[in-house]
Amino acid sequence: MKKWNSFTVKSPTEIIHNVSHPMNHHRRSIFLECYDYQYSQRSRLASASLADTNTRAIFLLAAKQPPYNVYGNPFYDYAGHGNVFSVDSDGSLKENIQNYEYQPNSGIHGMVFDPTETYLYSADLRANKLWTHKKDSETGKLELVGSVDAPASNDHPRWVEMHPSGKYLYALMEAGNRLCVYVIDERTHLPVYTHAAYPLVPPGMMDINPKMYRADVVFLTQSGKYLFATARSNSPNLTGYIAAFKVSDTGSIERQICLNPTPTSGGHSNAVSPCPWNDEFLALCDDEKGWIEIYRWHDEFLGRVAHCDVKEPGFGMNAIWYD
Repeated sequence: MKKWNSFTVKSPTEIIHNVSHPMNHHRRSIFLECYDYQYSQRSRLASASLADTNTRAIFLLAAKQPPYNVYGNPFYDYAGHGNVFSVDSDGSLKENIQNYEYQPNSGIHGMVFDPTETYLYSADLRANKLWTHKKDSETGKLELVGSVDAPASNDHPRWVEMHPSGKYLYALMEAGNRLCVYVIDERTHLPVYTHAAYPLVPPGMMDINPKMYRADVVFLTQSGKYLFATARSNSPNLTGYIAAFKVSDTGSIERQICLNPTPTSGGHSNAVSPCPWNDEFLALCDDEKGWIEIYRWHDEFLGRVAHCDVKEPGFGMNAIWYD
């Protein structure tokens, strides 16, 4: 939970750990004498990895273009920096080449690149912001472009998705339980809120059950024509929800197609994962009871076609499709 790890995948049933790196970022101290500064720096450097702090390794994003760096986000305390790792020729994590800054109270839970992998967008749940960084094409290191506050003080962005056109960004708000649509400013490359937002929990349910829902993830299908998002509940007595949206060729949302209850609360998960090579299938994970289900998306209807129980502690956070 406090290290960045890479594994060699030899087959679907043979996955071998090859390296781990500690979270050695720190929050910078200023206006201190030289000796005190060095001491403070060393102290904060170790804080994220100490056993008695609640810092967690929460999210990784691997670049698909050279130099193929891997970008990581810690969460909870001491999470004001993201971590950038270079990779070996086989893809394993090699070296922590940069600890780039957000702000001291940040807690990034999701990131996405634009289609050219020039700009990185981060959802800051704790600081209630969306951040934009520019990636250097040679080193893969990041430089801050800017940030924008979430539309409402209680939104708390958790996940972001980018349309293949590069014109639209979708931000899932965990506490706001809604999907907010942004356009990308062609000059600044910052996201601009369009004031279009869609519910991820049926209207009125949050009034009846306050603080009982948490939106989870948002993903486009392979074609970019549909968008799926989910929400979890905090009680096994309440279901989570899965929403589907029709997306235009440019990236605007044309309509919300459905908002269906999921079989359980979803636990900590209820994460949807569309198939990466067609629009027909998607996976849904649950860690309340521990299972994975496959749904068929046909004529804009969802139908469950497979269910697999996996009774292992902690199972069911996220699914990755393997070909």
